[in-house]
Amino acid sequence: MSASFDPARDLTISRIIKAPRMSVWKAWTDPARFEKWWIPAPALCRVERMEVRPGGSLVTHMSENGGPFLPHVDFCYLAVEEGSRLVVTDALRAGWRPAQQSFMTAILSFQDHPQGTEYSAHVMHKTDADRKSHEEMGFHDGWGTVAAQLAALVEAEI
Repeated sequence: MSASFDPARDLTISRIIKAPRMSVWKAWTDPARFEKWWIPAPALCRVERMEVRPGGSLVTHMSENGGPFLPHVDFCYLAVEEGSRLVVTDALRAGWRPAQQSFMTAILSFQDHPQGTEYSAHVMHKTDADRKSHEEMGFHDGWGTVAAQLAALVEAEI
């Protein structure tokens, strides 16, 4: 399964992370590590469920300004290719159950690079209006910030 980029409906972000690919992969698949970078600081993330397998769920809650943890994302894993690719969507819930509403599907890629790992997120939306809404909500800033937090976490470990 691969998707070509559709500029009317898709957003992407990528960066070189100066750490081994498996370190980046583990930061995406270990709940304790995931909580450290997934939401832009100073907000906090709590992983409610992380079942890294096709049909499994990824559910997170977030806390801003020391407030209560509230729902953040509820994804279903569509594909899990050990060490190289994750595909998640909010169109389905765990066990392939359809969601009431959907907004996006994300393909997360991890490739070897001479400096470490080439990491990319290709986020697909149903419509150009959904893409535009996600962009206006701060996609590039938000996903860029968490990619930087991811990089800082794994680069500090080497």
